[in-house]
Amino acid sequence: MRQRNLAWWLGATTGAAAVIAIAGWPARQSLAATDAQSGSQQPVLVELFTSEGCSSCPPADILLAKLDELQPIPGAKLIVLSEHVTYWDHQGWRDPYSLDSVTDRQKWYEDKFGLSDVYTPQMVVDGAVQMTGTDVAKLVSALKAAATLPKEEITISDAAMTGDEVKFSVHAPGVTPEKSKQMLVAALAEDETETPVKSGENAGKTLRNVAVVRVLKEISPGTESELALKMPAGRDHPAIGPMRLVVFLVDKHSGHVVGASEQKIAR
Repeated sequence: MRQRNLAWWLGATTGAAAVIAIAGWPARQSLAATDAQSGSQQPVLVELFTSEGCSSCPPADILLAKLDELQPIPGAKLIVLSEHVTYWDHQGWRDPYSLDSVTDRQKWYEDKFGLSDVYTPQMVVDGAVQMTGTDVAKLVSALKAAATLPKEEITISDAAMTGDEVKFSVHAPGVTPEKSKQMLVAALAEDETETPVKSGENAGKTLRNVAVVRVLKEISPGTESELALKMPAGRDHPAIGPMRLVVFLVDKHSGHVVGASEQKIAR
């Protein structure tokens, strides 16, 4: 499918059939549902670098939400993160969810992938493959490949949120502080957000996103002691709904995600 047709396709099908039709799966029930029942799914991390100030981003935001909702990849449990960058904040609209840590992470990927610059929307699958966030064909291919790869075991336990802080423990048996080539990253993400944009390239639109990262932080590998993530103070939009806690293990040399886990937290 050509890039210029994606916005129409998403509008005509709400993004669901775009993924399913390309992969050749039935529209009503994907094989991922069967895999979920059998417990044979591999976690696959899907990161979308986006911005409310970017007019090209809403179709990619919709696609990410549909991946999250439908889970259409056989053998995969898709763990999605909407990561809002800061460099669009001076183009007429300050994204209330933009984070310096997200911009830094995307710049890290720029180096890993040998790119000449950062851009939005950018989709990254398991830290191994990147593509324009609306390149459905390449995305589906990367997701299907990622679903076949084994992952390190990561377990989140005792996760609870009080006020603006979530406390939790991580159990990763194959990870120790001596493994200096690996790092554990924790993300606290708001389950869903909705923003009426009043200026900039998306002025007049109401943008809806899922799994919007509010905190992104490296944590010590190999630890099972209680950890904590705290929402940043002074942001325009305090989190008011359910949250998602995502912890993933990264190979520092390649940037590949070699383990991931997710837990939803009620507020």
